Order: sequence, then structure tokens, then C-alpha cells
Amino acid sequence: MNEAACCCGPGYASPAEAMQAPRENVLYTIAIYTGTGIQKPDYLCTIDADPQSPTYSQVISRLEMPGIGDELHHMGWNACSSCHGDASKERRYLIVPGVRSSNLHIVDCGDDPRNPKLYKVVDGDEIKRKTNLSAPHTVHCLGSDIIISMLGDALGNAPGGYLHLNEDFEILGRWEEGMGDIKFGYDFWYQPRHNVMVSSEWAAPNTFMPGFDLEEVGHLKYGRELHFWDFEKKEPKQTFYLGEDGLIPLEVRFHHNPDSTHGFCCAALSSNIIHWWKDDDGEWQWEKIIDVANEPHPDWPIPVPGVISDILLSMDDRFLYLNNWLHGDIRQYDISDPHNPRLTGQVWMGGLLGKAPEVNGVKVTGGPQMTQLSLDGTRMYVTTSLFSTWDNQFYPEIRTNGGCMLKVNCDPVNGGMEIDPDFVVDFGNEPNGPSRCHETRYPGGDCTSDIWI
Repeated sequence: MNEAACCCGPGYASPAEAMQAPRENVLYTIAIYTGTGIQKPDYLCTIDADPQSPTYSQVISRLEMPGIGDELHHMGWNACSSCHGDASKERRYLIVPGVRSSNLHIVDCGDDPRNPKLYKVVDGDEIKRKTNLSAPHTVHCLGSDIIISMLGDALGNAPGGYLHLNEDFEILGRWEEGMGDIKFGYDFWYQPRHNVMVSSEWAAPNTFMPGFDLEEVGHLKYGRELHFWDFEKKEPKQTFYLGEDGLIPLEVRFHHNPDSTHGFCCAALSSNIIHWWKDDDGEWQWEKIIDVANEPHPDWPIPVPGVISDILLSMDDRFLYLNNWLHGDIRQYDISDPHNPRLTGQVWMGGLLGKAPEVNGVKVTGGPQMTQLSLDGTRMYVTTSLFSTWDNQFYPEIRTNGGCMLKVNCDPVNGGMEIDPDFVVDFGNEPNGPSRCHETRYPGGDCTSDIWI
């Protein structure tokens, strides 16, 4: 495979073209020591994803961050398909934020994709000083610029806002004109042909960082709303109150087809999938389309919720994947009719229900948390860490066992899933001790990084 083909160029003209892209030969995955008791920097792992390579499914390089305690979490590319047609743009740099430090690490993957290097750091204190924002989360390319959802103000209070960087990673200020009545921030996705951005809610950094307290949900310290923005005016226009069906709405995904108005969100604590669309009168509507039932557990005073912590859509918009972090299963739904999803696949990986204590020779501690799907829809990589303090609460053995990454083979034609028996990355055996793995990116783009205009 030509490595330049996967690391250069701003993106693909269409989702259909993206599906024909060459197979990825490396993966970039976040690994953290923050919250583990090991005083070492968090780092970016490069994993060999070439089945013909002698180092297949091994960590082949580790890029340590300059400081300790960043809590690397989500990341994004400097350029994607929203830059298509602009020959001056290159998918070269990963923006790797630290939720706790608010530092933005700019990583150069272009010269040597197997050994990325740190290009620069945008200091978190500078971000706080210039914008009164902290706790960076979702990174999206915005043509030549970049916007990042920030979950708090400089003191860790909600609602935060959106940081705006130029293509040289210089701070331009806040992207939004105002937050309106929005209470919390988290994920977002924009669809420019419909002049809309949708954002979701977690909680204030001061609430979620120490750990999860169920009582704080009842005290309205966690989100339960989706917000629809006027993308051009950069201001919220409409809010959907999801109520008990939408407790802690996290990841949001529009269809990749830029003409479509259909999108989806996972409500983590309610363990529901929320679907939205624009009706024939041009009005936004929403409905609950998937409801994962709570499961009894002998050590819990209440039934255990699934906690759907991540979703993604295949590039052809046919399949929706969700994971239940506490139950331990990953599900595939055919959403050819987005109002009526059909379950077509399910595999187990960790969880609290005891259905997958060991997979591929590794004791899985944690549950399926972050997923990333190849552009052709056949390879999904799954990691197990949610957030350090939450990991410690729900899966205390993760301190000694570490996290792991597995690969799930997906059938994009007939539906179906199975765990690949030949792939496992055990982060319990890292050189500096057990670490935890979170989000994964592919050099040539993946099913959650590209937006078409």
C-alpha cells in the first residue's frame, strides 16, 4: 500500500469514493496513564494493522506527550473531506487534546506514518486565558479551519463552548456567537447543505471528572437535551428535551450523505438510540428507535444499564453500530429504514454480565467503549477505557489488567459480526505498566472523521 495515499490529500469527493480507499496499514490509538497511579505521560500508539506484516497487531511506536496528567481522550484530523478539491490541504496532522490539561498536541503523521512526531503544543492555559474555555473534546475539520467542542469554562463549569483554530493551529477565539440556553456540551456534527449543526450534552468538567454519582443525574447535573444550530450564524436555534429517554446524550452522527437530514445520538444512561430527521414541512423531529433493557446483577442494588457510550455509521449509511460499555456487547443494526432498525449482529467483549471474561487469550477488563470502522465497512477496532475515574469505579481491576483493543470483522453485505481471532493488543503489557486505550483514528480517514460539503 502507498503510505502517501493514506496520509496525504484532504479527503474524498464522496462517501462512495471513500469506501474504495486502500486498506489502512497502521492505526493511531490513544493510551493513557492519567488516573492509573502510574506517573508517566499519556501517549499516542501506532499499531501495525497490516495482516502480512511480522508485527501485525503490535504497538510499533509510542509518542509520549510532554507532560503528565493530560487524559488524552478524543482526537481529529486537521483536514478531511470538507477540504476536498483544495490541493493545498493535507491530512497530515492529528489534533490530540488533553481533557484535564486542556493542552492540544499537534502530531505530524505525514513524514513517517509509522513514527509520528510531535509538531507543537497549544498550551491549555493560553486557551483558558484567551477564550475562557477548557476541557477539549470533539475535533472537526472545518474547511481550512478547525473547531473543537470545549466542555467547560476556565474554571471547569458548564456549558463551555467551541474553540476556533486556523490551519496553523493558532487560536482565533471562540467559534460560536453565543450558547443561548445550552446547559452542557459534548459532541457535535455539522451538515452544511442543511445549514445545521447538532450538539449533545455530558456534564460540567467539575461534575464528571471526579467520577460518576447517580444522584447528580437527578439533580440535573447531566445532560438530556440535543441542540440544533444555525451553522452559518453560529448560534443555537432549537432544543429537543429528551427527558428520561435521553439521559446523558453523547455521540452524535449524521448520515454521511450530505443531502440527508437523518442523524442519530446515543443516550448513554438511558441506553437508547435517538433518531432525528427533517420532515416534509422542513421541521426537525426526533424519536427513540432502540432501547436496550437493563440487566439484573447480583452485586448491584438496581439493574445494570447498558451505557451506550459510542455509536458510528458505516460509510454507506446502511449500518449503525453501538456498544454497551457495562453490558459488554457490540451490536450491528441495519438502518436502511432509519425509523425501523433491524438487529443483524452482536458480539461480546468484557462487561459486567460475565459473558466475555476472556477473548483471544486476554482477560478483558472494561467493556467495548470506543469503536472505529474502516472505510469499506469490514474492520472495526474496539477499545475498552471510557474515562479514568469512571473506569476505576466500574472496573477497578483495570488498574492492574490495563485495557485492550480487539478487532471485529463485519459483513457489510449481509450483516453480521465476529471477533477476529488473530488480532489483540494487550495494553496490560506496556513497557511502563498497564495503560488504557481510548479512541482510534485511521491515517486515510475513518467513519467518524470526515464530513462532506
